[in-house]
Amino acid sequence: MSYTEFVNVDEISHSRHAQDAVKLKLKFSEMERPVAFQIYGHVDERLVETARALQDLGPDIIDINLGCAIRKIAERGAGAGMLKDPARLGRLFAALSAALRIPVTAKIRLGWDDRTRNYLAVAGALEDNGCALIAVHARTKEQGLSGPADWSAIAEIKSRARIPILGNGGVHAVADIDAMKRETQCDGVMIGRAAIGHPWIFSRREKESVPLSESIAMARRHLGMMVELYGPRFGCLIFRKHAVRYVHHLTSVGKLRTRLVLCSNVEEYESLFLEAMEVEKSMHL
Repeated sequence: MSYTEFVNVDEISHSRHAQDAVKLKLKFSEMERPVAFQIYGHVDERLVETARALQDLGPDIIDINLGCAIRKIAERGAGAGMLKDPARLGRLFAALSAALRIPVTAKIRLGWDDRTRNYLAVAGALEDNGCALIAVHARTKEQGLSGPADWSAIAEIKSRARIPILGNGGVHAVADIDAMKRETQCDGVMIGRAAIGHPWIFSRREKESVPLSESIAMARRHLGMMVELYGPRFGCLIFRKHAVRYVHHLTSVGKLRTRLVLCSNVEEYESLFLEAMEVEKSMHL
């Protein structure tokens, strides 16, 4: 199951340029199904209106982001900012489930901060009003992406829920997938950052077991797809963070990592990929 990049519902009603950018964020291939379009916003009516329109683009699910901790989003009342009012979320999801012909789901956090960990109230309001699945990031908004993920909270939600619960947060390796499922009894594990530069985690292969030649081959494929989707200039620029992660675990190519974040065209990436292969080869002579 895959999720698109989340989209601000306000962007969709803006200029043609903004709408074109949104279409790129929501583009998917058939092999990615079932696919969820994830949206966020702070005006309930606009969320419902946008969700109703987006289902015509063919997603399997509409997902509402209630977990984004970025300040400019959460403090405007979107993302994790919506967690403060479970009753409002109940009304929103009642309207969404009535308006949509496909399932509506949610991504949540444990609360705004440690003093307001209201995840049980939030999960209950969502489930009681038509939410088909909840993905739980086991941190508060205040934690952001730092600090320990509280898997016990996922287990608590799962023990009371009648709908599927996905666990998220603190999964860095294959062993963590099994540990989360064992400790929480969740129905599935959502992986985000751990998959950057390491798509093999979904086939349960540790990063260290993937030969450099295979990493480079995947990086080339990934770069090609980025360029095809975004164009040569922008595709190469946003691929930088991915390129670094494909080789970050290899001590033998440490000096190349810094240069990868400066690449601006396919030729520069290819040159560094070849250099990495040569460095790795020399280490085993």
